Amino acid sequence: MRVLITGGSGFVGQRLCQRLNALGHAVQVVSRTPHKVRERLPGCDIRDSAQAFIDAPPEAIVNLAGESIAAKRWSAAQKRRLLDSRLEATAQLVMLCQQLAANGQALPRVAVSGSAMGYYGDQGDREVSEETPPHPEFAHRLCAEWEAAAQPLSELDIRLALLRTGLVFDAGGGSLEKMLPPFKLGLGARLGSGRQFMPWIHRDDLVEVIVFLLENEALDGPFNASAPQPVTNAEFTRTLARTLKRPAPFVAPAFVLKAALGEMSRLLLTGADMRPARLQAAGFTFRYPTLDTALSEILAR
Repeated sequence: MRVLITGGSGFVGQRLCQRLNALGHAVQVVSRTPHKVRERLPGCDIRDSAQAFIDAPPEAIVNLAGESIAAKRWSAAQKRRLLDSRLEATAQLVMLCQQLAANGQALPRVAVSGSAMGYYGDQGDREVSEETPPHPEFAHRLCAEWEAAAQPLSELDIRLALLRTGLVFDAGGGSLEKMLPPFKLGLGARLGSGRQFMPWIHRDDLVEVIVFLLENEALDGPFNASAPQPVTNAEFTRTLARTLKRPAPFVAPAFVLKAALGEMSRLLLTGADMRPARLQAAGFTFRYPTLDTALSEILAR
């Protein structure tokens, strides 16, 4: 089938494009700079807007576009950019589908639209499923508005799955790329108390989750896209140091992180014990269910 992807040139998107191509799907990618990403996305039809695919209507949509939440300190302007980058990409997809409907053209059968673990906000040590009420804070509002922007797709009778993703681990990018250099030097540090949970997922498992949601016609609504065994920051620090055979003797005090990062420090100092309850109930099997297996695979390459 034809699968239209926003964020296809990103860390997750590139691997997803490769996987879908390997499965025989026709991959369509939205990029503001098609000429810059063609080499990274061989075999994909790349255009500069979702509306540009009106002559080749997608049969499925995957919406991953959005500026990195940890790219810059959260000023009021940066918060606006984080929100706008998600809402604008999602609105483009909604407009495409509304235009297809107005033209009497076939609509996509399914849309998998991005969200994140931030939907739940700080949950302390409570186990979190898709039914857990969120804690109101900026990360929750960002994700809630992103999810709400995709809801008009559901109103067009397009099956809509919402992907609440944990930290994505793999070589060559994502969260792990920023963490590895100090740990490799034996300078790894626990963050604050270390008791905060870090939901995580191997990039290959996340790609398979997306494929699973595209293919299973009974699945809609929110899904926690994270490994079934989340860890606290202290556990992550010990496991990464052990895998690298390096010490991690330090602590980054919470007050230092708050002074340096402001409100954005909540990304490091709070978390949620997020579990993929609905994915597991639907029969999805994780290739990398534990942090040990994931890090061993990634760091062996």
